[in-house]
Amino acid sequence: MEESKKFGRLAEIHFENGLLCAESVVSAIAEYQGVDDHLASKMATGFCSGVARTCGPCGALSGAVMGISLALGRESKSDTVVATYEATQELVEKFESEFGAKDCHKLLGCDIGTEEGMAHFRSHNLRANCSNYTRKAAEIAVGILSKDA
Repeated sequence: MEESKKFGRLAEIHFENGLLCAESVVSAIAEYQGVDDHLASKMATGFCSGVARTCGPCGALSGAVMGISLALGRESKSDTVVATYEATQELVEKFESEFGAKDCHKLLGCDIGTEEGMAHFRSHNLRANCSNYTRKAAEIAVGILSKDA
């Protein structure tokens, strides 16, 4: 199994086992990088559910951005941001091309920060969509990172 698919599936398994979207994706990418995923996953919690149910960017996408930054981010103020920004822009472009949006409420068709939106989310089993976003965000990110390696 190619690495991107392997770590995409790992993110999906994390999600199915109770981690949230951003936590699952950044955890899988941390594992891909050989980095302890506990702290990365913990840092991702507020990004889950469209930045804590505020209709922000998809948590899976946010987790993937965090994973790319973990791999390519600056270590000092004199380091360049070019590789990180280019990889992140490619990630966002591919994710948006795949799903038609990048914000949680647009992807789900409801605002999960409201009772009505959460009821819609549950009644339409939209968690399955989130599982797919989680898998694909990790897949795309690992694919980008593996070609930069």
